[in-house]
Amino acid sequence: MTESTFQAIGAGSVAAHHIGTAVTGPVNVLTAELLSSARDVQAPAGLTNLPPLPLCFGRTNELDWLRGTLGQSADGAAVVQGLGGVGKSTLALAYAHGHRRDYNVTWWIAAASPVHIEQSLADLALRLIPVWAGSATTEERAAWATLWLQWHPGWLLVFDNVEDPPDLQPYVSAPNGHVIATSRRSASWPTSIATLALDVLDLAAANDLLCRQVLGATSPTHRQIQETRALSADLGQLPLALMQAGAYLAQNPTISIERYRRRLLGALDKAPEGVDPERTVARIWRQTISTLTERNPLAVRVLSTLAWLAPDGIPVGLLTSIADDSDDLHEALGVLAVYCMVSLTPDSVSIHRLVQTTLRNQSPIGDSAPTGRLEAERLLSAAVTSLGEPPDSGRSPTWDRLLPHLVALAATTPDGHVDTFPAGRYASAALYLQGLGHDGRAVPLLTAALARCEALAGAEHEITMKVRSNLGDAYYGAGDFERSIAILEPLVAQCAPGTRRLASRDAHRRRQPCQLVP
Repeated sequence: MTESTFQAIGAGSVAAHHIGTAVTGPVNVLTAELLSSARDVQAPAGLTNLPPLPLCFGRTNELDWLRGTLGQSADGAAVVQGLGGVGKSTLALAYAHGHRRDYNVTWWIAAASPVHIEQSLADLALRLIPVWAGSATTEERAAWATLWLQWHPGWLLVFDNVEDPPDLQPYVSAPNGHVIATSRRSASWPTSIATLALDVLDLAAANDLLCRQVLGATSPTHRQIQETRALSADLGQLPLALMQAGAYLAQNPTISIERYRRRLLGALDKAPEGVDPERTVARIWRQTISTLTERNPLAVRVLSTLAWLAPDGIPVGLLTSIADDSDDLHEALGVLAVYCMVSLTPDSVSIHRLVQTTLRNQSPIGDSAPTGRLEAERLLSAAVTSLGEPPDSGRSPTWDRLLPHLVALAATTPDGHVDTFPAGRYASAALYLQGLGHDGRAVPLLTAALARCEALAGAEHEITMKVRSNLGDAYYGAGDFERSIAILEPLVAQCAPGTRRLASRDAHRRRQPCQLVP
């Protein structure tokens, strides 16, 4: 026999003069006949197991990116990553359906774990060689399908919901086909694989999607367009939430869009007929949080705290005291970013509004405060105390950075919860905003301050009446005259003649904030 040198390169590669039996793993043995069949068996034209394509609007640029990337990438692989519910699977599915004619086989793989991947590949073998596969083990079928993919060109595999990037590695080096993966993970992907960070829909596309879900082919009225646009914004333009909301409204035509908006969270956690209950928005977050609890409990604590702040521009420095070690905090934020639960810059954090809504409405354990609420109050109280009083006139950049989070904290106070944030601090921040002409933003601050003052000093205490007066003034400045009158008229009747100037708008501007600090 002429001596020859053979070299095998790549995972699962084999080099030999002659193969009688191939062992692909500790227990997977494929005979020479099966090896030959993996080479010789041809796929039926258009073989696929793709799920049906749901409504998909927009994403033209993203679909073009996938096509260009798969054609140019050395590995022929791309990862679509993003927050749960942002439409990663829908985008991959839209591409796969749109390009079915470009591939001999288009196969959808549940990829949450190696076991899921193996089962999906075993199912492919069952379609390609049913006589043998019907009696073979899952491991044998998966091994045969992997070998078949190495022999045959022109296929597309979609690995949906990859939890750990290394699970994908054995399948992205095959030169014969294309791979699309979807994942909540944004890190640890091989540098040779292109990644696309998927964001929510723009407002126009979100509104189109919601209108089509709710109204079908019926053209929306001007009012319906305005209502669906408002609901789309409430849902953060998140595709999964839009689909669920649309299905719910289409199924319940007697419930108006506006009424649905008022019942937003409760409706989101109900699954319309035909929708998998486990795919509701709230349960998606719960699944992610369950995973995070096992991997990094501090990350869950941080996430629960972020739920009570403004969604964007949260200073990392504000969160420092959550952890004893700043490195632990940064690691926790990194974990949240990897799972696409937050977005990070070097000094700020952002979180999706719908994630916040879901987290805020988790049921507290026993009589305890809602998860993360007390932590948020403590952090902001410490931050505001360190700043001192806001300026009487002009702007303060440090106050301006914190104010959105104070407003969010005040506006999201749960029913029955005793807010520990000092009422005087709320009132000071409100007067600062009113001095800048931002009366509408001052309303939630004064509302929270008033509730605290009434609880501590009583409804008729002078301090309470001052805060109530300022609240009426804020409503007036915001153009809500009905609420302003409802507050100020009873207040004037309560005041002695010499103090009725409380109802004067100019007088309110000169008043000092409530000094009641519990």
